Amino acid sequence: MKLSKIFKRVLTAGLALAMAVGVAGCGGDSATKEQFVNIATGGTAGTYYPIGGAIAEVLNKDIKGMQANAQSTGASIANINMLKDEQVDLAIVQNDITYYAVNGKEMFPDKVTNIKGIAALYPETCQFVTLDSSGIKSIDELKGKKVAVGASGSGAEANARQILQAYGITYDDIDEQFLSFAEGASALKDGNVDAAFLTAGYPTASVQDIASQNKIRLLPIDDQHAMSLSIDYPFYTKVTIPAGVYQGFDEEVRSVSVMAILIATDRVDKDKGYAITKAIFSNLDKLAAAHSAAKQITKDGALKGLDFIQMNEGAQKYFKE
Repeated sequence: MKLSKIFKRVLTAGLALAMAVGVAGCGGDSATKEQFVNIATGGTAGTYYPIGGAIAEVLNKDIKGMQANAQSTGASIANINMLKDEQVDLAIVQNDITYYAVNGKEMFPDKVTNIKGIAALYPETCQFVTLDSSGIKSIDELKGKKVAVGASGSGAEANARQILQAYGITYDDIDEQFLSFAEGASALKDGNVDAAFLTAGYPTASVQDIASQNKIRLLPIDDQHAMSLSIDYPFYTKVTIPAGVYQGFDEEVRSVSVMAILIATDRVDKDKGYAITKAIFSNLDKLAAAHSAAKQITKDGALKGLDFIQMNEGAQKYFKE
């Protein structure tokens, strides 16, 4: 009887010790702690939202304890402000908007100091669109014309203004219309503007809609002006829009692009930054399945257009390996 009692006590103590070790193991291993990550994207009808959703799924699958969530937002400018206020941990933004934020320019009069780069994703191309019937074939010929340059204070409007300036054109030389591209596209179809500007990955649905009803033309940005732009604004890169991207327009067009990039607050430490970057670039097929624009995300291009921003140490480590 005494031996039986002793055995029961030993067994009970052993079970208690095993449970304690198990709990300590779960709590002490940082890799299995719950990690909540909020990702700011864009509108549900845009490109950022599905790609951000795919990134969240990849992080949840590949990183133990990860609880990532993609949020629909007002896109780049709103996302920078959400990072600044530490409402989110990661955000997809344009690199030009990020450049303005870290340097205190344009729509950011004060520098945003708590953001770091993770990776460049894919190009968002600057596109001047006109109807073929307008006879306009170059940006030089926009002088004296009605041009939809983007919503006032938007990143696209800043792009349009900078490109026009590279050609020696200011708003004094054109009849600028501060219209979003959806509004500009409608105005172009109705003949109320001569050209409309947008910054977006191609093919762009709004341009496809115009091209389905009217013969269009994209205005080129030649290498000389592209180089001039990149000297003044380091976030621009040269790009070529392939022939046939839009219905009825079969010419290859040189242009410039800004990059859609992934950035983080400085609260994302080295280890988490490494894990996030590795998970993303180990699952590019899953991102490409979410949206065709993500097919252009590559490890070789992951640092393109990020020269101006301090990188997360973990992301930097991943790309050096």
